[in-house]
Amino acid sequence: MRRNQRGYRKNKKNNHELQDRKFIKTLSISVLVLIVLLVFISIVYAICQAIEHNKFLKSVNEELEQAKSEISDVQEEPKKEEKTDISFTLTAIGDIMCHNTQYMDAFNSETNEYDFSYVFKEISNYTKLGDIAIGSLETSFAGSAKGYSNYPTFNSPDSLAYDLKKIGIDVLSTAGNHCLDMGFPGLSRTIDVLDDADISHLGTYKSQEDRDTILVKNVKGANIAFINYTYGTNGIPIPSGQEFCVNLIDKELIKSDIAKAKEQNVDLIVACMHWGTEYLTTANQEQEELADFLFQNGVDIILGNHPHVLEPMKKKTITLEDGRTKDVFVIYALGNFICDQNAENTRNSIILNLKMTKHIDNKITIDKVDYVPIYMYKDNSSGVQKMRLLDIQKNIDNYEIDINNGVKPAISQSLYNNLKIQLEKIRKIVEPNEI
Repeated sequence: MRRNQRGYRKNKKNNHELQDRKFIKTLSISVLVLIVLLVFISIVYAICQAIEHNKFLKSVNEELEQAKSEISDVQEEPKKEEKTDISFTLTAIGDIMCHNTQYMDAFNSETNEYDFSYVFKEISNYTKLGDIAIGSLETSFAGSAKGYSNYPTFNSPDSLAYDLKKIGIDVLSTAGNHCLDMGFPGLSRTIDVLDDADISHLGTYKSQEDRDTILVKNVKGANIAFINYTYGTNGIPIPSGQEFCVNLIDKELIKSDIAKAKEQNVDLIVACMHWGTEYLTTANQEQEELADFLFQNGVDIILGNHPHVLEPMKKKTITLEDGRTKDVFVIYALGNFICDQNAENTRNSIILNLKMTKHIDNKITIDKVDYVPIYMYKDNSSGVQKMRLLDIQKNIDNYEIDINNGVKPAISQSLYNNLKIQLEKIRKIVEPNEI
């Protein structure tokens, strides 16, 4: 009986061991299958990811190729810029004179130099404001060796040219009755000084080639031609063989120069005319007839000088011989910009502004004409720097504000009264014909 029990327990133990081995075997197989399944799934997933990645790369490459193609197309066919209207302002000042009292006032004994910058301090923001600024030179820069001189033959310190550049003057007309005051050498040196000061010039020349070249300035995309002529040279003969050195008023010469300007497809022609009767505040018949001649032959703007006083200005629309119409403008005289003259109206003047537009059809319109009234003041109570240009309206306004506020004005009552008189004179001369 005990043997049978031992045998039974032994068999039972063997059965358990057999079952355990089967279980372990089954479990191992299951784990193995699971591992194989996981590996398979991983491989499938990796393959799918690779396929998607390749698709992505292909898409990116296609987009890159398309972008390269578009860039290439842009490079091969540059986009045309659309034309638009161009607006610009031409600023003009009158005669730039330099009497001996002026250059003596500008002399600094400590530095032994001449400095005119203080003269322009109050008005320089106006001359700098325009897109191009032009004036009339009524003196020469023949050099200190010649000796600085006054009327009737002018020779001024070179520093005046550089100070004019500092206040924004871009162009100076030089054909005037004083251009040969120091002879051809003085005329030539004046040109050299203006070149060095980076101021364009016209009307006087050092060679025939220079004379035959029309001055053209590009202003914000508009090409403006400038021409300049004088009635004479104060009886000083033009040097023989150097007739090219100064442009005299001659209709055939003017027509030829206008034709040369037109050949350069300019948008605007400005004529600077040294003409008229000194100290007369109205244009004479010769000026009016010559203005009509200039307009009919292609000039658009006429800037007159020489009389040393203001003369009327006028803007109008004219009809040309071919039936076309165009805007034209003339100011018969701009008066003196700087001087030390004492005749009536010789110390009042204006800074003229012509606001124009070049339209997409290349037609030029004169949209607005305005001006800043100025006065050449001489403060005899001051020991130094007596001369300065005043903004008339600004000084009048400031005086009245100070009086109303109980503040002592910067200018005297007598100067205030004089400036009011000068302002009224300016308006009476120019405004009846203003647009």
